[in-house]
Amino acid sequence: MERIFLLKLENGAAVEARADINLEISPHDACVFTKDFYTDMGIVCRELDPTKIKSAVPTLPQIQRIATPEDLAQAEENQSKNRTAMSTTQTLVDQLGLEMKLINAHSSLDGKLMTIQFSAEGRVDFRELIKELTRTRCSRIELRQIGVRDETGIYGGIGVCGQMLCCSRFLKEFNSINVKMAKEQDLSLTPATISGACGRLKCCLKYEHDGYTELAKGMPRKGEFCETLDGPGRITDRNLLTGKVSVTLENGNVNQYSADTVKIVHNSDRKNAPAGAKKAQEHPKNGKAPAENTPHPHKNGKGEKGDSRNEKKHHNNGQGGQKNNAPQSQQQSGDTGSSK
Repeated sequence: MERIFLLKLENGAAVEARADINLEISPHDACVFTKDFYTDMGIVCRELDPTKIKSAVPTLPQIQRIATPEDLAQAEENQSKNRTAMSTTQTLVDQLGLEMKLINAHSSLDGKLMTIQFSAEGRVDFRELIKELTRTRCSRIELRQIGVRDETGIYGGIGVCGQMLCCSRFLKEFNSINVKMAKEQDLSLTPATISGACGRLKCCLKYEHDGYTELAKGMPRKGEFCETLDGPGRITDRNLLTGKVSVTLENGNVNQYSADTVKIVHNSDRKNAPAGAKKAQEHPKNGKAPAENTPHPHKNGKGEKGDSRNEKKHHNNGQGGQKNNAPQSQQQSGDTGSSK
């Protein structure tokens, strides 16, 4: 039987590794492990549940031992090589005109592999850069492009919650996050509120999304009209955690009520809605009120033929009369023809 541990490398990458059950390993221990063709060293973050590992346990890197003083000295020597490699790589990037931001370089413990991480806006053709680096170094070179969230996780920092950033503490994979999650949690959509240190949407929006979705099922929405103990009003704000809503009454006062004490009034039943809301509903957007007592000229699609003909006859008999009635009679005559 084997135990599974999460190791963090010097360049910020996380590696799942297995160890013999008899090997005494604790968090924050430096361990030497083997992976593929090279040997490397990492710091133990925590122990993992083998049943929750996506990869097959036998395929994971094998932890060989706790790091010895010789291993620590070799790792410190590799850091000096990494700084030299970063300087050389940056010079080649400038010469080749590549739009990429170098983040760090990491050499394996045995020096057989060097990994250089960088970030860029799009895809970068670094084949020529690999050729130039291979000429200067005997080890295998691997260029790895990472996103802004991974970059922030490497640098680390403190979030608005006062704790270490999740991306640098425990997150290994970043879930899909969208603005809809922030809307469903009634958060302000200003970038400063919903953006993290990386400039993207906060990862923690995903953590409580299911809980807020469940709470919102029994809560009224903003903008709905309702009946309260103090009269009709409109919901202007709500708190999903406390289960209370803020209602603006028709007299202008804003009161808070429990969600189960207010009754939602639908549009068809808004007899007691606020006067201002009724006025907005009755008047269209152009600001003109519909004529309630004016009959429609083409009611039921038939029109009023008798009235139109009488008006037309009256016009014909009064041709010698006032000229300003001509346009009106022509319009009425046209209406009669269209009704037919």
